[in-house]
Amino acid sequence: MRAQRGDLFRLVLQQGMTVAGIGIGAALVMARTFIPVFATFVPLRFQAGDPMTFIAAAIVVFAISLVASYIPARRATRVDPLVALRYE
Repeated sequence: MRAQRGDLFRLVLQQGMTVAGIGIGAALVMARTFIPVFATFVPLRFQAGDPMTFIAAAIVVFAISLVASYIPARRATRVDPLVALRYE
């Protein structure tokens, strides 16, 4: 059974988005933890821990990660597997 181009595309995209999801989750937890600490040192123009700011930042990072994973996934579907294996 051979892998189809769509399978390879999904695999590369899924791996990239998994890493991005873990990073976004960790960043949200850390931001929620440390924003009150930083707010004491730096005057912020918004309320510390504003949920809309967290959501907007997560959406932007997710979109950038999606594009950053999509490009290599598309490139991987265009390469002949035998050529890729010989290159390694």
